[in-house]
Amino acid sequence: MSTAAPHLPERAAIDAYGNGGFRFADMSHQGSLLILPSGMYSWSPRDAGALSQGDFQAVWSEAADIGFLLLGTGDEQIWPNRDIEREFVHKGVALEVMQTGAAVRTYNVLIAEQRPVAAALIAVDSHRLRQ
Repeated sequence: MSTAAPHLPERAAIDAYGNGGFRFADMSHQGSLLILPSGMYSWSPRDAGALSQGDFQAVWSEAADIGFLLLGTGDEQIWPNRDIEREFVHKGVALEVMQTGAAVRTYNVLIAEQRPVAAALIAVDSHRLRQ
């Protein structure tokens, strides 16, 4: 469980992303976003190349309820360091790394299918609306 209160205490589809944030459930959020079974939270990372294991502590606390995590790394696909990858394996959570736009689209499909998905999405500046 995250120590910060969620923006929304459940998972919801993402309606739009870009301009440094996300829109979901008639709400707007500036900055990166962490989506867990317990809800949707603000997430501090802004640069995928600087991710550390500490950035995923909330994920580890809910790992039993997560089948896999979609990691949206911004405008480019950037793999996290090997220590982070090993920790995902150790915790039994599959990791899928892709650009944030692809991660948002994939997340929306999987959440509609009620799959055990979580997402860690680094905000992007380019504006994209989901219809």
